Amino acid sequence: MTLTQEQQDILGGSKGETMAKVMQTLVLYGDAFGAEKMVPVTSTKGHLVTSFGLKVMKPVYNLMDQLIEGGAFSKQKFSVDPKPIDPNVPANFLEKLVFNKFMYSMQDSYDSQLAKLGLIDSDSYTCTCYMDEVGNIPKKGDYLSWAESSAVVYANSVLGARCNRNSGIIELFGSIAGFVPYFGLLTDEGRKATWIIEVKTTKKPEAQILGSAIGMKVMEDVPYIKGMGEWLGTELTDDVKAYLKDFGAATASNGAVGLYHIDGLTPEAKELGESLVAEGAKVYVIDDDELQRVQDNYPIMWKDINASPKLCFVGCPHLSMAQLKEWTDNVTEALKKNGRTKVSVPTVFTAAPAVCEEFNKTPYAKKLKDAGVILSYICPLMYMNNPLCKKKAVITNSNKLRTYTTSRYYRSDEILDIITKEVK
Repeated sequence: MTLTQEQQDILGGSKGETMAKVMQTLVLYGDAFGAEKMVPVTSTKGHLVTSFGLKVMKPVYNLMDQLIEGGAFSKQKFSVDPKPIDPNVPANFLEKLVFNKFMYSMQDSYDSQLAKLGLIDSDSYTCTCYMDEVGNIPKKGDYLSWAESSAVVYANSVLGARCNRNSGIIELFGSIAGFVPYFGLLTDEGRKATWIIEVKTTKKPEAQILGSAIGMKVMEDVPYIKGMGEWLGTELTDDVKAYLKDFGAATASNGAVGLYHIDGLTPEAKELGESLVAEGAKVYVIDDDELQRVQDNYPIMWKDINASPKLCFVGCPHLSMAQLKEWTDNVTEALKKNGRTKVSVPTVFTAAPAVCEEFNKTPYAKKLKDAGVILSYICPLMYMNNPLCKKKAVITNSNKLRTYTTSRYYRSDEILDIITKEVK
């Protein structure tokens, strides 16, 4: 890898031993992927995926102490993924004991380390840092050092920024050094699509299932998606961005997609069109039957597949303000239609702390609370990592949560139907 004089000096110890080790790690990382150089991180803010204070992560806490002691602080303030626990989210005595005494006993001290390293503030714990209320919104063409898969695919695809699917901690090193290795999705060639996806459905595809189908087919490749104009139009409205948030998270978790292009909609596709498609690209046709086939093949991880749901999570990734309002209206109307006043299944909607704060200033907040729904900043995935919670009959409309946990997937309309009717 060819380094600038500044980078060589840092590697040689001009800014101390700790910074030299940070740079050495980035060089080794770049060498592993054939990077020829480093490029500056140009976004104004960073983002960390590692937000949870698991007791077993002692090497991470030791590393953080070394960085702090060595003065290797992030050059940019950063947001971080959601916290793993919230006392307002339903959990029995044993579950809470496992959460607080065994699993996440290092949370408070780890939060303190993050604050010292450059955390924006206590409201910056979310996987959707790009929400307007949070404010970590990269510009088109910015080079990023992120790792959160759903945020990376959103930044690349919807915002037109440039970021590889980095690992946790490597992302922090990029923010500390101010440089990242130039390869993969940072390059023009790496952003070319090697798949053409032809969507031929008779109705608007469920974002989560469409993303799942594409992710499982193309894996880490870049897809160019055609046929969505009828359903999404050509402008990135708030509703469209919310759809793409959930769609992208499914492509990234059910596969390993870091970038997608949607014909006539996403920034690079609008600018460059089908010139983004590489020669010899494969074709995948998705119709109603294919989407149904994909959903029908999701495994059910419950011990008793006929069990009544004990908990419902909506918001993985975190919900947008528009989604919170839409879900509140839908739940309220469905309850009224079914002659109920509160949801029949303990239900948690999750959103960024800053989004929750703004939502709580609106009349919707009381409507949601009156319906019995809990609004939380929690990470549902981290909640479900509790071995006791794995045994719960948890339902969700999130393909990401379904993929990484024992929760059971239902489409959004199915979730609404389940939580607003009497549970059998």
